[in-house]
Amino acid sequence: MIKSDKKNSETVINIDNLNKKFGTLEVLKDVSLQLFKGENLVVLGKSGTGKSVLIKCIVRLLDSNSGKINVLGEEVNSLKKHQIHELRKKIGFLFQGGALYDSMTVRQNLEFPLRRIRADLSEKEIDDKVKEVLENVGLPDAINKIPSELSGGMRKRISLARTIIVDPSIMLYDEPTTGLDPITSHEISMLINEIQKKYKTSSIIITHDIECVRTVANRIVMLKEGLIYKEGNLHDFENSSDELIHSFFKNQNSKTTKNI
Repeated sequence: MIKSDKKNSETVINIDNLNKKFGTLEVLKDVSLQLFKGENLVVLGKSGTGKSVLIKCIVRLLDSNSGKINVLGEEVNSLKKHQIHELRKKIGFLFQGGALYDSMTVRQNLEFPLRRIRADLSEKEIDDKVKEVLENVGLPDAINKIPSELSGGMRKRISLARTIIVDPSIMLYDEPTTGLDPITSHEISMLINEIQKKYKTSSIIITHDIECVRTVANRIVMLKEGLIYKEGNLHDFENSSDELIHSFFKNQNSKTTKNI
């Protein structure tokens, strides 16, 4: 993994006192964090702690109630609709379910964002790009298949290929290993590292999968009930005497052992 150096790194996302409510339910409470260029930042926490809401606010799929979000030098909450659209072109978002188009082949799924975002490319350049990303996720032979013909792990890889095909500066991964067996989960985690290295991406990975955390994390932020509970590296978390953190890692280790 690439080690992050906060002192010498450029900030690509800066979040300051972010709050998000649904009615009277406070989901995020004064959350402040930074993503540094070239790092994998894991946002860890149990289900319902606001992890997915956080990254949806970053790309303004959800509007926050207060606070500031600066992405690549742009104040997200002050952008107009067309400006948000332009900013999203620089951000790859891997949804939990993959969000592939069921009626399209793998080739068509990958061509779709290119034709919308990179209208300057020729047909040959599009074809070359499709083949390149399929090679990078290890599925060159899946090009003419449809999603229903693929396993869960293969669909996740194709979703990753569709996300990186437009060369995003930032990657946002929402529970990338959810629903996958331990071996496939590890493969996806390793692929996240390969994408970080090859494409020089800066990434936020939302997960509660400790094995994924161990594989990808340069830095970790833990959320509890919408608040930042702890920030540090993997060593800080694994050696913490905090009862909540210790029990969380222990319980996740137990689940992993049972799966194996």
